Amino acid sequence: MVVKDLVPNGDEGLASRLNWLRAAVLGANDGVVSTAGIVLGVAGAQGSRAEILTAGLAGLMAGALSMAAGEYVSVSTQRDAERAALRREARELADDPAAELTELTDAYRAKGLSPELARQVAVELTAHDALAAHAETELRLDPEELTNPWHAAFASFGAFAVGAVLPLAAILLPPSSWRIGVTVVAVLLALTLCGWASARLGGSEPRVSVLRNVVGGGLAMAVTYATGTLLHVSGGV
Repeated sequence: MVVKDLVPNGDEGLASRLNWLRAAVLGANDGVVSTAGIVLGVAGAQGSRAEILTAGLAGLMAGALSMAAGEYVSVSTQRDAERAALRREARELADDPAAELTELTDAYRAKGLSPELARQVAVELTAHDALAAHAETELRLDPEELTNPWHAAFASFGAFAVGAVLPLAAILLPPSSWRIGVTVVAVLLALTLCGWASARLGGSEPRVSVLRNVVGGGLAMAVTYATGTLLHVSGGV
């Protein structure tokens, strides 16, 4: 075995990208369900095309901005924690480099290396970049690739908006007599795709995820449409 065999091979980076992709799928799923509920509720209340468009766009913007703000705050908190951990590790390296070298050696021994090779690897990686070596081994972090809250915010905004466009288009483009049926079918197909993609990315059984997603989305549409219809019948709108 050579030292370069111990350098991260990109698996963690791939896992991180898959997590981001899965988050995007879930964001799009939220956009589909939330906007479908809004526009079907307005349609159930016999709202005009202009009213449906206004409500749908308002829901799209509100939902996308809410998702973006929430993701920004969440990832900012995570990034602050990562930076704090790196600062703590840097202080430990400055205060007691010998103990940190021993700690790194022990970490590589725990991975199955012989004591001699583990020591050699620890010494060479410490000489190259001590903080990066300890961050990768102990914290599972790359100091040069910390999570970016702005990337997360924009990704969440975009994913939600993309998902929201589908039910909005499905209810506005067909003739009035078709708009409910077309919207329901389009949304259920989109939820099927989102459920399948989420399951595949998460390594779970697609059938269960798809069924859960479709049933949940279908129930949300039924409740909001019924609510709009009841409000219209009762003369509340």
